[in-house]
Amino acid sequence: MRIIRGKYGRRRFDVPSNITARPTTDFARENIFNVLENIVDFEGLDALDLFAGTGAVSFEFLSRECRHVTAVEKAPTQQRFIEKVARELGADNLTLIRGDVLRFISSAQTAYDIVFADPPYDMPGFAEIPGKVLASKLLKPGSVFVLEHSKKHDFSDLPNFSEHRVYGSVNFSIFRIPEQ
Repeated sequence: MRIIRGKYGRRRFDVPSNITARPTTDFARENIFNVLENIVDFEGLDALDLFAGTGAVSFEFLSRECRHVTAVEKAPTQQRFIEKVARELGADNLTLIRGDVLRFISSAQTAYDIVFADPPYDMPGFAEIPGKVLASKLLKPGSVFVLEHSKKHDFSDLPNFSEHRVYGSVNFSIFRIPEQ
């Protein structure tokens, strides 16, 4: 895993072979972060990484000076890897929530400036995830929600849909919550 840019840019970490996550490719991650940099200034933001996997997105947020990042991951192997990388980076502004993302979404009381979700593409109920996030208390006025998905999904009819981006086989739907 490579951190693309920012204060941890170009740092590499060997991902254990027993990780079951499908990490966002460096190419797709670099491009979606380029898009996001034109939408938000990461410095001082609070970010949420749902289905964190290897934590690559969380570490990109931290590297770009987000104030705090919360990562939610269920799998113990991925949790241990995220903890290890955070220790090596000295990233004390990362909170790892060990648990089920759908339960987290439904019970969360904290709102974030940017939310990124990369659920397993074959997850039962995948298509309902963006609606659950949009209906939750996770998004502040003026926040951005990014969903990574396969080409078989189209979320353009959901509220606050802003744009769709494709990088190779990776698709992103971006939602912008209006300021109030």
